[in-house]
Amino acid sequence: MQYQDCVAPAQPSDHDAQARRLSDANINPTTGLATDYLNHFNEAIMLLEMLSGCPECRDDILAWRPMSYREHFAASRFAGRDLAIAAYETADPALRQRLDILAGAMNAVLEATRAALTTDLSADLAGDIAGRAAALLRPLAARTGAVINGQGNDGSIDTPQAVVDVLMQK
Repeated sequence: MQYQDCVAPAQPSDHDAQARRLSDANINPTTGLATDYLNHFNEAIMLLEMLSGCPECRDDILAWRPMSYREHFAASRFAGRDLAIAAYETADPALRQRLDILAGAMNAVLEATRAALTTDLSADLAGDIAGRAAALLRPLAARTGAVINGQGNDGSIDTPQAVVDVLMQK
């Protein structure tokens, strides 16, 4: 008989059980953040990309509203929404700040775009503004996804005002 045959199998630690619970709920167990939050922004990006070919999308873009991470999950049908909010609350404050700053930048771009689209613009100009906004939002969404997945630790974050300034340049 060997030593390992006499030793009881190791019980999973509380940390392992929590990591498995988070992973099962599609929450990154390392960061405690969920990519489902990106759906809120990806929907807006998709509508902006469609605007030039589908001017009727303007109303849908104007109906979009910014939501914080907590607000998104509180209002969502995401099965693990309570766990997502609780995990966010205990996530590394630096990661939460990075996520919140990137979300703030995306919200600022979307708010500025929505404001521009409420004016009397030609379909071509509205499509151009929407296209510029989508082009700014895609890399911000990718960076946000990297933060959520524990890969966005380069420390470079655009402030919301800097992103809006780029959007409004002609």
